[in-house]
Amino acid sequence: MIKTIEKMEGLIYLEDGTVFKGKGFGFKGTAVGELVFNTSMTGYQEILTDPSYKGQIINMTYPLIGNYGISADDNESEEIHAFGLVIKDLCDMPSNSNCIMTLDQWLREHEIPGVYGVDTRQITKKIRKNGTVKCLISTEGISISEAKDRCQNGILRGDWMKEAAVREKTFLASTSDCGEAPLKVAVLDYGVKRHILKYLRQRNCDLIVYPYGTAAEEILEDSPDGIFLTNGPGNPEEAVEAIEEIKKLISKSEIPMFGICMGHQLLATALGGKTYKLKYGHRGGNHGVFDKETKRSYITAQNHGYAVQYESIILKGMEVTHLNLNDGTVEGMEHRDLPIFSVQFHPEASPGANDSGYLFDKFIKMMKEDSNNA
Repeated sequence: MIKTIEKMEGLIYLEDGTVFKGKGFGFKGTAVGELVFNTSMTGYQEILTDPSYKGQIINMTYPLIGNYGISADDNESEEIHAFGLVIKDLCDMPSNSNCIMTLDQWLREHEIPGVYGVDTRQITKKIRKNGTVKCLISTEGISISEAKDRCQNGILRGDWMKEAAVREKTFLASTSDCGEAPLKVAVLDYGVKRHILKYLRQRNCDLIVYPYGTAAEEILEDSPDGIFLTNGPGNPEEAVEAIEEIKKLISKSEIPMFGICMGHQLLATALGGKTYKLKYGHRGGNHGVFDKETKRSYITAQNHGYAVQYESIILKGMEVTHLNLNDGTVEGMEHRDLPIFSVQFHPEASPGANDSGYLFDKFIKMMKEDSNNA
């Protein structure tokens, strides 16, 4: 039975004093986070459960959200990591055979506040003009003055990876029935999405998922065929422990290494490169990327607020392999001598286009070639 939406005030307060008033849904509460926008037309469930959104309040540019409800199969993690959701129109009568509850019910269950009935295009234009901004979202009827105080006193963290990763070393078996012995992949978890793990397991990989900051020595003792650096939330420069262990892994072995999103940024930093914060980031399922090797362009899923500085990695043995077609930022790189490569976007999609799934195959090929040469 679908419950009616509770009548609540919806308030969005930006640190520059801008106020948006709408209607509240989901959990009756208040949260402070970084306001960002996502251009995906679908996939709100995957987006909200993506650990990379921890600490952020998501403004969806597509106007109608909730029209297919929530399913039991589309989560990218065990919980909602985003701190809040802002949308134009809320559908409370979803149409989908897989629907188990409405978006409103789901947010209530996970204690996440949402606001609808506001001009999300105006919010997006403001972010594009001024950059991402600290924001308060509230559905409990607080005053503007209280919202101002709570927003000013709220702290935006950049080290969420420690909380988004697994707490204990975890083993996940291959799901392939190809008949070959599975490859062993060490997954360094900074906030991994389920579909990344699914893609590797489907390609006949046994996975050992390690908590944030696991010592390089412990990882190498397990004799992996490959090392995978996952996506995750926050500022890459604040992941000091993770960067140090990646440095050790690179210096002590020549095991094939593949990084995605945050893994890409941490790899660049470990090699001596630099990252910088983008004005409003890349978040959505429709970002064009050019692959210099295949000479093809791909539509990609993206979710990041930082980028790798082009010149800094060229001087550290890396070649840029992919470029963003909108702003020319670095979307991929590969080491000139070592079996190391990474991409900024999400080849596993979820949501978004999966045109670039070939990159997982490239990683598998590198591991097999390295094994044969051993």
